[in-house]
Amino acid sequence: MTTTTLTAPVPRVGTSTFLTVWIALGVLSAVGMTYGLAALEGEGLTAGTTAMTPATSVGVAALCYLGAAATRTRWVSWLGVPVFSALAFAGFLVTLPWWVLFALAGVVLLLVGTLTGAGRITAVQAVAMLGYFGVAVVALSLSPRLGLAVAGLALAAHALWDVWHYRRDVVVNRSLAVWCIGLDVAMGGLCLALAVTG
Repeated sequence: MTTTTLTAPVPRVGTSTFLTVWIALGVLSAVGMTYGLAALEGEGLTAGTTAMTPATSVGVAALCYLGAAATRTRWVSWLGVPVFSALAFAGFLVTLPWWVLFALAGVVLLLVGTLTGAGRITAVQAVAMLGYFGVAVVALSLSPRLGLAVAGLALAAHALWDVWHYRRDVVVNRSLAVWCIGLDVAMGGLCLALAVTG
């Protein structure tokens, strides 16, 4: 008697199926988040997509990497996606700007990394956050179209950080790194296109 398996086999890490699935999920997430954030503003995609959209994504991504490094636990990067996304929305409920909350979370994670003995790798992630997220925060003060373009480029450039971690298989799960590649390139490219044509 034969049995039928009802679940599809899980794609092996590094295979083309693995890469395709996670990149596709990243692209879908990018499109969904961009449209969703514009809808929250009560606007269409073109009018509702501001520098805040890619800047928030860069901040969430950087904090996910920093959280995983500080705790020396790869799956914390996935946990960080909803937690740090919620932190962005918390910025609407308090007097501090959302990006200040992100910066404070980064400082806390840097301290956690130092206390857990992961100070060196945590410091590397903190410097990366300072670079990518710092550029995106500066973009918030620019004219709307220029700010959107600069923040979009910062997000798209973060894909290089994702690739580096994927190839070396360090800090975060490879699935998160690949998902981030799809998200960063898709949302960053969409924001840049909207800045140029909008």
